[in-house]
Amino acid sequence: MSSVIAATRFSVLDRSRTREGGTNAQALRDTVRLARELEGLGYHRFWVSEHHGVPGVAGSAPTVLAAAVASATETMRVGTGGVMLPNHQPLVVAEQFGVLESLFPGRIDMGLGRSVGFTDGVRRALGRGKDDADDFAVQLEELLGWFRGTSPTGVHARPAEGLTVPPFVLAMGEGATIAARAGLPMVIGDLRNREKMQRGIDHYRSHFRPSPWAPEPYVVISGTVAVAATEEAARRLLIPEAWSMAYSRTHGTFPPLPPAERVETLAMTARERGLYESGLTGHIAGTEEQVAHELETVLKETGAQEILVTTSTYDREALLDSYGRLASITTG
Repeated sequence: MSSVIAATRFSVLDRSRTREGGTNAQALRDTVRLARELEGLGYHRFWVSEHHGVPGVAGSAPTVLAAAVASATETMRVGTGGVMLPNHQPLVVAEQFGVLESLFPGRIDMGLGRSVGFTDGVRRALGRGKDDADDFAVQLEELLGWFRGTSPTGVHARPAEGLTVPPFVLAMGEGATIAARAGLPMVIGDLRNREKMQRGIDHYRSHFRPSPWAPEPYVVISGTVAVAATEEAARRLLIPEAWSMAYSRTHGTFPPLPPAERVETLAMTARERGLYESGLTGHIAGTEEQVAHELETVLKETGAQEILVTTSTYDREALLDSYGRLASITTG
């Protein structure tokens, strides 16, 4: 194993993707079970996501799901990737993470994003508009203030005040600038657009201001990593998500993950085929040797301290096998 891989933390974000023929309840229980299995493989942290009104995603309440994951595990860090701050009042978010940290001290992460809803209908239901994302930096400052007891309101966030829950900024667009100015660790993706990702990382490092939360820049790069016995088997792991993404771009709704075998028999329009083929490219996928080489390359290019793996696929056994093979690369 290379020294650069050995020095890197490996973590997982699971989106609680539903599968054709499966239920939301199954998807959520699968997430909790996966966390337990990945803890045994030595992964550093396990995060869950926030999506509203999306047919293919069961994870709509990340702090609730994080509590279930933390209850089912013992040592692995648990958090959100992320709570979409514009959808919530910062006080309530602080209270939720304060409760989590109180119940599971020293194990909770607070990953925060600036997205607002997948569709206009969802945004209306949340009482939010696209422009609310522009207030993310202000909301972030308010949220961190609740933990430090510096709110000018005179109100105190219980039990958050005085606790330290590591915050991370999910950097999409302006996120790198916001993370740097706030002096917070940054999560940036994706691996499919290396040049754009590198520009964001360089900008973040050059503008970083040390803070009580982080004395120096901390970069987490995120994306799909699939490992299998053969290159073809690894590619098949990518097929369900690639098709779901292509379908969402052409039909406006994100469907449950289909089996790879079914996708391979589908008739596609030229646009669907193009989006689907594009969705299969740019990821880190292959055998252990191929993936180790690619990981070493991207880690040397970016200088990232951590990789957050975001792989989703229909076949849960194949997914767990992929994470097991990846763990063998990272631990030698």
